Amino acid sequence: MNEMEDRWLSVDEIGVYLGIKRDTVYKWIDKYGMPAHRMGRLWKFKKDEVDAWVKAGDAAEPADKNAGSDFGRPKDARKVSAKDGANQTDKKRKES
Repeated sequence: MNEMEDRWLSVDEIGVYLGIKRDTVYKWIDKYGMPAHRMGRLWKFKKDEVDAWVKAGDAAEPADKNAGSDFGRPKDARKVSAKDGANQTDKKRKES
């Protein structure tokens, strides 16, 4: 591997590589254990370590985190808000 390809990447560079913002990089280090190395006050990354981490699925959010959200649920299984419930009741009344 070329020396330049195996160099340490900065927070901004790894963010660009992954297509995420700088704040998200810091969040992933803290919350999901993204492989990073602290050098003084700077964080540095090896691209191959980050690639392995992503491929292993460690970048994914825990399944139970979205337990209360509607994401991924069939439309008919989603919760109806009070406002939506009122609108549906009104529609039924008008149809009668």
